[in-house]
Amino acid sequence: MSISRRALLSTVPAAALLTVAGQIRAGKAQAAPGDQDRLIANTVAMLAGTPESNARPEVAGKLAAIEATARTWLQALDTAGSGELFKGLPLGTSDPNLKSTSQHLYEIALATRVPGGALNGDSAIQARVLEKLRWLHENYYGDQSKGYYGNWFNWEIGISTDVTRTLALLADVAPADLVTVYVASMDAYLRNGKNGDVDLDSRFHTGANLADITANRILQAALLRDDARLAKAVADQLTVFATVDPYNLQHGVTDGYYADGSFLQHASVAYTGSYGKGLLTRAVQTIKVLDGTSYASTDTVVPVVQRWVVDGFAPLIFEGYLMEIVKGRAVSRTTTGYADVAIIVEAIVDLSGYSADAVALKSYIKHIRQSSRATLTPTSFVSPVSISRYADIMADEAIPAADLNPASRSVAFNAMDRVVHRRPGYAFALARSSERISAYEYMSGENLMPWFQGAGAHYLYLAGQDHTQTFGVDYYTTVSPYRLAGVTAPEEVRRTIPELYGTLWYDNPALGFTSSSESQNTYVYFPVCTNEYSGGAVLGAYGAAGLVLGDDAAYAAQQAGELPGDFVAYRNAEATKSWFLFDDEIVVLAAGVGDSGRAVTTTFDSRIAAPSDVVSLTEGDRWLRYANDTQNTAVGYRFLAGTRPTPSNTSVTASRRVVRTGNPDTKVTKQVFTLGVTEPAGAEAAAYAYAIVPNASAQALAAYEDCRLTILANTPQTQAVKHSGLGLVAVNSFTPGDHHAERLVVDGPASVLVQTTRQGDVTVAVADPTTKRDTVTVTIHGRTLRAVESAEGMRIRPVAGGTRIEVATRHAYGRSFTARLRADQ
Repeated sequence: MSISRRALLSTVPAAALLTVAGQIRAGKAQAAPGDQDRLIANTVAMLAGTPESNARPEVAGKLAAIEATARTWLQALDTAGSGELFKGLPLGTSDPNLKSTSQHLYEIALATRVPGGALNGDSAIQARVLEKLRWLHENYYGDQSKGYYGNWFNWEIGISTDVTRTLALLADVAPADLVTVYVASMDAYLRNGKNGDVDLDSRFHTGANLADITANRILQAALLRDDARLAKAVADQLTVFATVDPYNLQHGVTDGYYADGSFLQHASVAYTGSYGKGLLTRAVQTIKVLDGTSYASTDTVVPVVQRWVVDGFAPLIFEGYLMEIVKGRAVSRTTTGYADVAIIVEAIVDLSGYSADAVALKSYIKHIRQSSRATLTPTSFVSPVSISRYADIMADEAIPAADLNPASRSVAFNAMDRVVHRRPGYAFALARSSERISAYEYMSGENLMPWFQGAGAHYLYLAGQDHTQTFGVDYYTTVSPYRLAGVTAPEEVRRTIPELYGTLWYDNPALGFTSSSESQNTYVYFPVCTNEYSGGAVLGAYGAAGLVLGDDAAYAAQQAGELPGDFVAYRNAEATKSWFLFDDEIVVLAAGVGDSGRAVTTTFDSRIAAPSDVVSLTEGDRWLRYANDTQNTAVGYRFLAGTRPTPSNTSVTASRRVVRTGNPDTKVTKQVFTLGVTEPAGAEAAAYAYAIVPNASAQALAAYEDCRLTILANTPQTQAVKHSGLGLVAVNSFTPGDHHAERLVVDGPASVLVQTTRQGDVTVAVADPTTKRDTVTVTIHGRTLRAVESAEGMRIRPVAGGTRIEVATRHAYGRSFTARLRADQ
């Protein structure tokens, strides 16, 4: 089932949404009588449910969970000691404890507003919550000179969210002075803002963070009956819905959704699976909160959010599991993957209630439920109303289960250096980095060993498998960070940030390094790399991706003498790599692999299995098959050129805390399979070519016809293959000058796919992986071809001996230009 063209094309440029935002900010959208009351009522209904939703049997588990949580914290309230509001959460120096305290007050207040709940309407408990809120403000929150220690997020977003929601839940009984004093304090804690308000020029007030802050301010405005505050908060939030144009940045902000479905947060981190997920949730919640008020912009916003789902999230969800490549430091957490998707599903459930393409969204929800190996538990939803709606969707037999993805799909998220390639039996995900996109993200003791996660690391998800058994936190816990699948890494031992500096960051305030300084971000938390070549082309359901490995910004700055003497940075290995994405195989080429003075290992693949799983390795002439017979999964490897890799399958036991300081000290044991080649120090630069064949049988690998795959070039200048079965030639060129591959001549750095159909048509896709070229030229030798159809910006003309295609790639940001050509009869 497909989403309508209207939804697919709803890429709203910044100018359009900023016009709407400007009109609201200027007061052209006037508040209507009752807007604030409606807004608060919508919020209470969203959080606590309605009499109708809460009467549903499917919601009973959620109501029980809300009550149980409240009773737990009421008991902790009763047994608290000196200097704490809840037992075990001492206050005064720990901002996480202060955040937990505000959250638990919210959780208690919530239970008193749940229709049908045992604590609903309990005025004594409500009075107690309000009393404790006042005590908290007077003793541990209100004094600005003593606050704002620790993580800025807790002070500007986290605590404010809890307190604002608590006051909204108890709006009928909350003293006006308590509301006023808290809002004044929350304004004062917006220290990265301007004059106690949002600052759209602040690097802290962007993307998902901006959505959180403005959602809080919308609700605070309703509590204060402040129309001007409400109008500005709504207008500020509307800016997050604008599609980011990297050539026309608004307020210098790169965070947000891009035209190709990419999502960035922290300026350069591929983050759909964490902050992007949070933005989706907050955006849909705001649609619900503003519903029925004069500030609702449903017709403008809903199609934008639906496009996020179709182009941004759906490619990244395979059988109900959210892929690792877009989670930043969150990959090290213990609850990712299936749990991530449950959050996304709740947002889609609610979005479907406003969408013109509701059936497609509802069908996708059913598809996720049916294809997932994990049980989707709606009790985890925030809203009881969402649970009720989800139950209605699942019970509606008129709604078929249908993926938003076609069965075969190749997606180039070039704006965030990611690729997803999907086939009915598998999904292949690839993470790259460049001077535009971070090599990794580490922060706050999370993702302690991230060094190569953006260096061509790949993840192969096989259909029918519980993907937490192959990836997730246990993959990073047990697989060496130097042996992640697809990575080329030097043979060395790197130390984590806590090991290097004894703290969770590099602490040197005198030279500009504090816990949340720009220098910390640039060189410690999420450094970009020095290479400009990272990208690829897509032609229909086929794809190509290329990467030139580069050092990260920290090492480059250190070599330039720009960092303190005690700052530690690491040099990466050298390699030029390509991935050519077909139907039955992913062909990988690597050239120029090496490092002066150090041994270097290229890992073709790594996979994990449970200790009790029966794993077998079968080897043949130029091939190997890894099989997990217990899980009924297999991956084949066909070695096309270069040194034959060495397989290994060993048992590894490690604590989940090795990847995240906040993880429980839980030991996990896995069988770890690796397949790779180590080049010794001083060796000449190496080259490899191999095919990864998902779900391959030994018989198929033994009978594999290498003649259908021809390596046309594999050098640091050009990498190209021909797939005779598909009639397809794929080329990545990396350097200036002409690059020859079969009958193609490619001028300069580019990614090109050319397929000849049985009917004689020639289809072409061209992209600029550097994002810097004004024009890319491709010449196809042979009969003269004319354009049947072509993308805007492509000029096709005859030249001596063939056809020349000139593509205006300026400001295309790596996207593919496609054309269909035909020879004159």
